[in-house]
Amino acid sequence: MIVAVCKETFPGERRVALIPSAVPPLVKAGFEVLVETTAGQAAGFPDEQYTERGATIVRNRSDLFAADVLLQVRSAGANPGAPPSDFDLFRQNQAVIGMADPLGTPQAAEKLAARGVTLFALELLPRITRAQSMDVLSSMATVAGYHAVLLAAAKLPKMFPMMMTAAGTIAPAKVFVMGVGVAGLQAIATAKRLGAVVSANDIRPVVKEQVESLGARFVQLELDTQAAEIKGGYAKEMGEDFLRKQRELIARVVAESDVVITTAAVPGKKAPTLLTAEMVAGMAPGSVIVDAAAERGGNCELTRPGETVIEGGVTILGPDNLPSEVPYHASQMYAKNITTFLQHIVKEGELNLDLEDEITRDTLVCHGGRVVHPRVCELLGIQPPASQDPSPEEKEPAESEPDNRSDSESAQTPSSEGETD
Repeated sequence: MIVAVCKETFPGERRVALIPSAVPPLVKAGFEVLVETTAGQAAGFPDEQYTERGATIVRNRSDLFAADVLLQVRSAGANPGAPPSDFDLFRQNQAVIGMADPLGTPQAAEKLAARGVTLFALELLPRITRAQSMDVLSSMATVAGYHAVLLAAAKLPKMFPMMMTAAGTIAPAKVFVMGVGVAGLQAIATAKRLGAVVSANDIRPVVKEQVESLGARFVQLELDTQAAEIKGGYAKEMGEDFLRKQRELIARVVAESDVVITTAAVPGKKAPTLLTAEMVAGMAPGSVIVDAAAERGGNCELTRPGETVIEGGVTILGPDNLPSEVPYHASQMYAKNITTFLQHIVKEGELNLDLEDEITRDTLVCHGGRVVHPRVCELLGIQPPASQDPSPEEKEPAESEPDNRSDSESAQTPSSEGETD
């Protein structure tokens, strides 16, 4: 079976779906690996490293589409700027694996279905133990949470740690993390390592123990949060009345913070507004907000995706692709996720569409010339195949494979992705 890795075309995307060290296991498993020239260069992986590991470098992009499987970071709806010519190159029964944002832009999945493509969207992986090594949302959210804190530290006109110096004592910075999924937990851990005093909040009270285990203070909201999580560990979209009360309760914490990191997102939805302009106005000049949910519209009312805004002396960063800012390790983690998934769905050199398997069923978006995923069909207003099981949101998680993670990020990206997520 031939597997191809395309160079990413999304503006500013520096990740690559497969790194050189991931090639030998695939070759050993019987795959022929094609890589578009310079696909890994921006992430720190030159063509020579791929050829040394057994891959073939392809210079003509159209030649990649002769492969049985295409591996991408951003496919279909996750890459609205994809060259129109790419769609013309997709062929019947070709498998595409990547982050596709099918819940945010289902029309792109419909276009791929019309080409006869079998599309797997990795954002839809079930949150079960068996799927942890394939979980791209968690991987990319880890990178996003880490880098969000570094961006804040670089912009804050203070140092993060407390220091006892001959010139006097320097008080530690106060960091407030909003949204305690994988990105939020990594942000907490990174801020603590830098020496800040950290507090955090999430609409799901179940994450309190995780926050405190990292040495941060959990900001408890006296609100009814019992319905704040859907099956699978994802945060649920809450009503405006709930969000209004939440904003009122956290306004004081925000005003006391030097840095606010926001990571709250809901798969397929616009990110909830957690920080209003009024709350930003209550922050001290020099304070920094890093909105890790900027790609999904942002958690701060004043966020502009891809831009830096200064309002009343407060710096608001709206990075729209945080994982891509650390492309080497983001690609390393992504490559592990996608190759594990590839080997899960390919058996003895053939694509194995076992719809009894939760991982395969939940990620399969298109097959046989039509969209087959129930949630995506619902968004498109079409009837899902009669044989398809209920959507992941409606199913009870398997008792034998519990979800031992929590996350409030979407896809990228992707979160992302992303991650949000």
